[in-house]
Amino acid sequence: MFRSYGSALVLAAILCVPRAGAAQGDPARPVAGGGISVSGWKGVIDANEAAAGMTLDNAKLAQEGDVLQVTTGPATTYWNPANTASGDYTVKATFTEPKYMNLMNHPHPYGIVIAGNDLGTDTQSYLYCAAYGSGTFIVRGFGPEPFQMGGRRPTPHDAVHKAAGAGQPVTQEIAVSVKGDQVSCAINGTVVASYPKAELVTAGKLKSTDGVYGIRFAHNTEGTVAGLSVTRP
Repeated sequence: MFRSYGSALVLAAILCVPRAGAAQGDPARPVAGGGISVSGWKGVIDANEAAAGMTLDNAKLAQEGDVLQVTTGPATTYWNPANTASGDYTVKATFTEPKYMNLMNHPHPYGIVIAGNDLGTDTQSYLYCAAYGSGTFIVRGFGPEPFQMGGRRPTPHDAVHKAAGAGQPVTQEIAVSVKGDQVSCAINGTVVASYPKAELVTAGKLKSTDGVYGIRFAHNTEGTVAGLSVTRP
């Protein structure tokens, strides 16, 4: 039997979407039959979700064949400690919302996590690039306090696919790369954001760009992840 792991951080944090979401009547809703049923994987929910009474078992990570299936619940970051990357590398995966905005009343993001260190603790640090089915993206992180790259609001970009409408499928290929002194995010084959490593590996942000990689889904979001992998030069 697979075991579920996780912890909830009790530190100041923000959702990966503006807090206005809660004001719009979209608080996290527990997922029936939640927990982690994928061998070796762990997870952590956001601190404000934990403060509201949510737990890791209120979100769900499962697997069918080679495809991960995620349903949240609270905003959750998932990883397998065996999945690490260092030096120059690219982590990529294909994310699909089978039914856009199926569990929410406005778009929520999902994406790739890199540079994970001390995950699930109050000193954790990691970076993530996430796409919305509305054609926007964000680059955020924890270090251990939350930080934002490129501003608070999601950034529109033509490379990010838009769903035809609520309930319709939308797919995003997301890749986060570390190369030399640059860290970049590409969505559907186009680089949408790039930052000097020195802006990320600094006090209050990342400990290093070396570390664990994984995935992150905002609250009340349902999707699949295929082809999660790392490539090196």
